[in-house]
Amino acid sequence: MEPIDLAKMIVDIVEERKAEDIVLLDLRPHTVLADYFVICTGNSDRQIRALSDYIREDVKKNTGKFPKGIEGTPESGWILMDYGDVIVHVFSEDQRDYYDIESLWGNVSQVVVSIQ
Repeated sequence: MEPIDLAKMIVDIVEERKAEDIVLLDLRPHTVLADYFVICTGNSDRQIRALSDYIREDVKKNTGKFPKGIEGTPESGWILMDYGDVIVHVFSEDQRDYYDIESLWGNVSQVVVSIQ
């Protein structure tokens, strides 16, 4: 599966599970960190946990892939899931505003998908 297909699958998963402000950033060719970032917002610790669980379960079921690493907790307001070429950020609204990843990567990325 190509990285863009995995990223779009994750966008579909979080959209179906009612994540808010979903953005898919294309970071190629400006960084070796990852090809794509999927960024979304959950409304509560519980939803942040559920979103990360759904991503992990659905990606495993559909592709057999597991994240290389997962950092953060729902209580911290930020979970990062590393699928190699695709990095997923599930934020609380406060943490997303604070870290403002879209602005940080804005000068080298292209928005592929934006779902408000």
